[in-house]
Amino acid sequence: MLYGDEHVRRYQETDGAEGHDWNNTVVLLLTTKGRKSGKPFTTPLIYQPYGDDYLVVASKGGAPDHPQWYKNLLVDPDVQVQVKGDRFRATARTAGPGEKPDMWRVMARTWPDYDEYQKKTDRDIPVVVLERVK
Repeated sequence: MLYGDEHVRRYQETDGAEGHDWNNTVVLLLTTKGRKSGKPFTTPLIYQPYGDDYLVVASKGGAPDHPQWYKNLLVDPDVQVQVKGDRFRATARTAGPGEKPDMWRVMARTWPDYDEYQKKTDRDIPVVVLERVK
């Protein structure tokens, strides 16, 4: 099974033929700009389509602090996304309280561990909406 940098590399090289389908779910690549370094960072993340948008979860396995990629997009929400061979710019935003419950259910259906991760931490785990820039 692919993880980390190897997952990103194989996904990019094969347009997702290797790496999109992962551990009985699906993965996209999210590239954010480092809030300190300004360098691009690409992270494989479980996702689900939601209307015209894509959803990802900033869970970090239920750790007490947000993942670095989430902290980066809070500073600069202009991100790059790759879903299989489709590469596009997107604007990332945190789901609001009115929309998050339904979005969380969608994500927990594809990765039930999200519910366990939320139980492990006091932080409210964000759902991130990736809106394609037209």
